Amino acid sequence: MLRSISLAAFLAVVPATAFANSCPTTMAAIDAALPTATLSEADKSKVKELRAQGEKLHAAGDHAGSEAALNQAKTMLGI
Repeated sequence: MLRSISLAAFLAVVPATAFANSCPTTMAAIDAALPTATLSEADKSKVKELRAQGEKLHAAGDHAGSEAALNQAKTMLGI
């Protein structure tokens, strides 16, 4: 019984840790794609704003909010 509870707790924590670590990878992908992106200056500015917002939320521990902002930036970049 204790083994089952321990396993369930472990499996609940592992995905959260994995998603928390994907924010820096996403930020790096945005940084790599931005210089060669064919976007208007307004859209580039918005992508930069979303990327900064994602970094700020990541640092504050709001990984869901960070992922939302970063994924919006990725969508705008087409990556």
